[in-house]
Amino acid sequence: MTDCRVCVDAGVCKMRTLITAKDNGMGLIELDIKSDCPNVLKMSWRLEPMSPYAEVEAEFSKSTIYKLANDAIPHTACPVPSAMVKALEVAGDLGLKRGVTIEFVEDGVEIDI
Repeated sequence: MTDCRVCVDAGVCKMRTLITAKDNGMGLIELDIKSDCPNVLKMSWRLEPMSPYAEVEAEFSKSTIYKLANDAIPHTACPVPSAMVKALEVAGDLGLKRGVTIEFVEDGVEIDI
């Protein structure tokens, strides 16, 4: 499996989170979280090693990560839970390391889709 590190700059709150995902040698992925955000830290205290297959294939409402986020993070638009799932996916060899962006686009600017 592939170790994975992801750094998230959550935006206007200016909180940063470093997510490190590693295989624990038993087919489970452990997430180590370092963050400026007390809510993300609160969520991270409850993280246990998890199956990358089960988490990546889970419905949003049944995802362990999103359940923990629901209990700890008051801002639904926070990108950190999604980044945790992406790190878990890569560390479990279920996805490739490729950056994700969210960009605001001014009115009138053409975007090719």
